[in-house]
This record gives sequence, structure tokens and C-alpha cells, in this order.
Amino acid sequence: MPKNEETHEDLKNLLGYMGIEILVAINNGAKNYETIKLFSGLPISCINGRIPVLRDLGLINQNNDEYFLTEKGIRFWKRLEADFGINLL
Repeated sequence: MPKNEETHEDLKNLLGYMGIEILVAINNGAKNYETIKLFSGLPISCINGRIPVLRDLGLINQNNDEYFLTEKGIRFWKRLEADFGINLL
């Protein structure tokens, strides 16, 4: 792992509950702010604050007005599932 690459634990701590909820929503099919809000139950102000963090960490990308998981985001997602021993869908 490159020195500047965040560990799995670093990512969990940086994202916190809200960031992980947004990641769950995107993984489950939410593509924009409104559907992320519906899927996650988080207020738009929290989503506004966390989307840039998720993008800066390379976990999501934006294509037009839609968000999707990157390869790094998918790897992180799979580790979360393994950590909890469940399918987070």
C-alpha cells in the first residue's frame, strides 16, 4: 500500500456514520442528492458535507449529476461487509 493511501480503519474513521450511510445509499442505487437523502434518511446538509469527502478519498465519482462507487469504493464496501459479517444491502 502506498504511504499516502488510507487504511481501511482510517477510512471508517474519516467517514463516520454519515459517510458510510451515504456509501450504503449509493451502493444500493441512489444516484443523486434526492435519492441519497431518501435511501439514507440523512438531511441534505449532511450529504452536502460528506459527498466532497467521499470524492476526495476516491470512494465515489460523479458523472453528470450521478454518483457511483469507484474501484476503491467497492473494495472498501467489501471490507465493510466482511467486518460486519453481513450483506449491507
